[in-house]
Amino acid sequence: MKDYLHLFVFGIYPYICLSVFLLGSLVRFDREQYTWRSGSSQMLRASQLRWGSNLFHVGILFLFLGHFVGMLTPHVIYEHFIDAGAKQLLAMVSGGIAGVLCFIGLSMLLHRRLSDPRIRATSSRMDIAILVILWVQLVLGLGTIPFSASHLDGSVMLILSEWAQRIVTFRGGAAEVIADVDWIFKTHMFLGLTVFLLFPFSRLVHIWSAPVWYVFRPYQVVRKRGARGPGREAQA
Repeated sequence: MKDYLHLFVFGIYPYICLSVFLLGSLVRFDREQYTWRSGSSQMLRASQLRWGSNLFHVGILFLFLGHFVGMLTPHVIYEHFIDAGAKQLLAMVSGGIAGVLCFIGLSMLLHRRLSDPRIRATSSRMDIAILVILWVQLVLGLGTIPFSASHLDGSVMLILSEWAQRIVTFRGGAAEVIADVDWIFKTHMFLGLTVFLLFPFSRLVHIWSAPVWYVFRPYQVVRKRGARGPGREAQA
């Protein structure tokens, strides 16, 4: 029974989560565009929101990109520049710093949402649930650092990367690859997959609308009202 559960969680559950993540996001955008946003409470306790939000977003973006590149980049690509042990040490230090920043920011946001009756009254159950899940996920992620420090050769990191790469390339045997890794890594992975599962039903969908296009926008031509001639035009 234990083997079947392990196979389901790390061999089948990832595909369920990723399917719901992609299809659910598409359906929500198509059918419920009004909810495709992050509800604002900026006017309430703005200072705590500003600090918490900035720390959280800086930390979470670094962690996401670090996990994405670190887990999905084959070892053969970077082994000529950095060995597995050095890469793991780099991930522990940089990920630890980003994780602490993110943890502080998320703790501030969670405290603000739960302690202020006005903000809590405008928060859905999913709003609070997703913050709590992310908070627990951060605690687990930071908790993996001491475990990683016990094997600085990078061997477990390579195993976890192999699991992720087998999942995204639809190769079999992914669950068997991580059968012997420590429980904290498995719990961290399971909860991370669950975040993808809940993503379409939460405020996290606003990530899809991140205005990255703004950097590449054309210049906006600004004209003074009643201006005459090209000399009155300016670029902003």
